[in-house]
Amino acid sequence: MADPRSAGAPTVLRVVLGKRLQDLREKAGLSFEHAAAALDVTHATIRRMEKAEVGLKIPYVEKLLATYGVTDRKEIDGFVALAREANRPGWWHRFRDILPEWFSAFVSLESEANLIRSYQPHYVPGLLQTEDYAAAVLRAGMPHAAPADIDRIVALRMERQALLTRENAPMLWSVMDETVLRRPIGGPRVMRDQITRLMEATSMPNVRLQVMPFAAGPHPAMYGPFHIFRFPIPELPDIAYAESLVGAVYFDQRNDVSQFLEALDRMCAQAAPAHTTEAILGGFRKEI
Repeated sequence: MADPRSAGAPTVLRVVLGKRLQDLREKAGLSFEHAAAALDVTHATIRRMEKAEVGLKIPYVEKLLATYGVTDRKEIDGFVALAREANRPGWWHRFRDILPEWFSAFVSLESEANLIRSYQPHYVPGLLQTEDYAAAVLRAGMPHAAPADIDRIVALRMERQALLTRENAPMLWSVMDETVLRRPIGGPRVMRDQITRLMEATSMPNVRLQVMPFAAGPHPAMYGPFHIFRFPIPELPDIAYAESLVGAVYFDQRNDVSQFLEALDRMCAQAAPAHTTEAILGGFRKEI
C-alpha cells in the first residue's frame, strides 16, 4: 500500500483506481516507460499513480486510458467520475489540523471495510470508546497536547463510530486483553460507563467482542495491537495495520497479512467465547 506518510494520504478509492490503471497497463503489454512517454512524465510518476502516492489528475487519467486502448465512452466516463471522487477529501479532512497523515489512511480504510478485526492489549477499541474514556486515553498518550486539540480528536473518534450504525455497517470483531478491563482509566465512573457501553455493544448484530483472560496464558500476538481490514472491493486485498508511537505500518502483501490473520484466528479460539463476553464484562463492572 502507499506510504501513509506521503503528502495527502490515499483514500481507498485512489488505491482502487491505481490498481485498475496498473491492470489496464499490464493487459496492454506496456511498461512504465511507455506509459510515462504518453504523459511526458517520468516512469516514477506512473509508479506513484499506481501505488496511490499521488493524486489522479483527470487529463492524465484520460490520456492513460487512451494509451491503454480503452475506447468505450461509457467506460471512460465511469473511470473519470471515479477519479474525481477519489480526489475529493474524505469527511475527516476537516480534522486535518489534528489528524496525522499516517492515520488518515486508517480512517479511509475503516470507512470502506466490511470487516474490521483487531487485537487490543491496552485500550477499548476506538469505535466503542465513550467520550470520557477517549479523552482520558488521549490525555495520557498526548501529555503536551492542548485541551482544544484533545477535544477535536475525541470529536473525530466519536464521529468515526457512526459507521457501526449506518446502512451496510461493517462487522467489528475485536479481541481485548483482560488488561483493558483492569487498567483504571479516567476513574471509577468513567470505567463503569465504558464497560456498560461495551456490554451494550455485545447486543449489536455487527459487533463481536471477546476477552483474552490472563488465565489463558501466552498467545500469538503479545507483541502489540493490530487491525485487519477486509473490503467488498475486488481490487483491494486484506490490509493489516500496526501502530507505534510515531507512525504506522500498513501491510497488504498476502504473506504478511496471513501471519496477522493466523495469529488472530488462534487468539479467537483461545479467548473466552463471544457469547460469554457480556457476563464477563458485568463481572468486571461489579468490581469497580
